[in-house]
Amino acid sequence: MDYALQTRIAERPIYADSELMKEIDLVKGNNERLVMEMNTGYHDVAAVRAYLKSITDQAIDETVTVSLPFYTDYGKHITFGKHIFINNNVLFVDLGGITIDDHVLIGPRASLITVNHLENPADRRGLFVKPVHIKRNAWIGAGATILPGVTVGENAIVAANATVTKDVPDNMIVAGTPAKVIRKIKINLEKEL
Repeated sequence: MDYALQTRIAERPIYADSELMKEIDLVKGNNERLVMEMNTGYHDVAAVRAYLKSITDQAIDETVTVSLPFYTDYGKHITFGKHIFINNNVLFVDLGGITIDDHVLIGPRASLITVNHLENPADRRGLFVKPVHIKRNAWIGAGATILPGVTVGENAIVAANATVTKDVPDNMIVAGTPAKVIRKIKINLEKEL
């Protein structure tokens, strides 16, 4: 992860005509080339991990599986744990930072968004970013959207097509738009047959 840039953009506006935005656009342009190469044609799991290593500038554990196509706009602000499965057509808008802990499952067409535009119409093309954190053993359902600043708790489940605007507590299931807690997960330490 590009920690120097991450520190410079945290909790402050990034204006469209700024030098910082030009720097971001350069990284984004190189990332787009890598993502397009990765998503064109067939690549085995090892080749996908090699592309992800180039995109994120980090080692990707051999237990990480990402189904293609996979989309990211910036790429350098993603951190993957171990034993992760990401289904196809997932979108990471990661300028604000996306952390995926161990044993996370992410369903097809899910979107993790860390970027928002500025409210003032005169500055609307500028950006404001907040990180997304998906904690250990969480499951993000198909088509779910996780918005900037959200942490999804350990073992939590985000139902398909939910829009998550607030943190999700550990061991809870959320559903709807905006997502609301619908119940607590019954924890059974023994596998069901």
